[in-house]
Amino acid sequence: MAEMDLPELQALVAARFEQSMTIPETFFSVEADQIAQACWAMARRFYQGGRLLAFGNGALATDAQHVSVEFVHPVIVGKRALPALALSNDSATLSSQNEGEADTPYVRQIKALARPQDIALGFSLDGYSANVVAALEAAKQKGLLTLGLAGGNGGLFRMTALDFCFIVHTGDPLVIQETHETLYHILWELVHIFFEHEGLLT
Repeated sequence: MAEMDLPELQALVAARFEQSMTIPETFFSVEADQIAQACWAMARRFYQGGRLLAFGNGALATDAQHVSVEFVHPVIVGKRALPALALSNDSATLSSQNEGEADTPYVRQIKALARPQDIALGFSLDGYSANVVAALEAAKQKGLLTLGLAGGNGGLFRMTALDFCFIVHTGDPLVIQETHETLYHILWELVHIFFEHEGLLT
């Protein structure tokens, strides 16, 4: 493969920066109101004793881990720890599915662990992760607050009755994850702002 010359390399870098800036900027300008509503709904669930249950497949499992540790171990001094679990961390449950079982591990975890005041947060790059969708549907049936973070056209997430569905409209997995990461940092921050005004949560 021929090496790139400097102008080609500069154009490639410029295009990457452009995509990494314009797509998130468009996403957050469109979704600002829904994000605020989701944060208020999440804060109310935490205020009622609920927990955040996060899950995703593959690389998205690391986002589930990341968002859960953000809530449990706040990086800002003085912010309260809030209960959160990454279901994708439970390797024993994830690897124990027997042939013939209809439920996926995430669904089984939701059925066994979730309480109605909890929050379910599912990640998918394209919205077509069937096990994540099934777990969100199971969570909805139990009365949990449900949030889906996806990319592309939203896939099955768009056709699922989620309380909040956030879709980053691109097929670039790096930009999708970058935008999701910024989004759940905002969710974390605004949940704590609502906690500083607890009269809004009753």
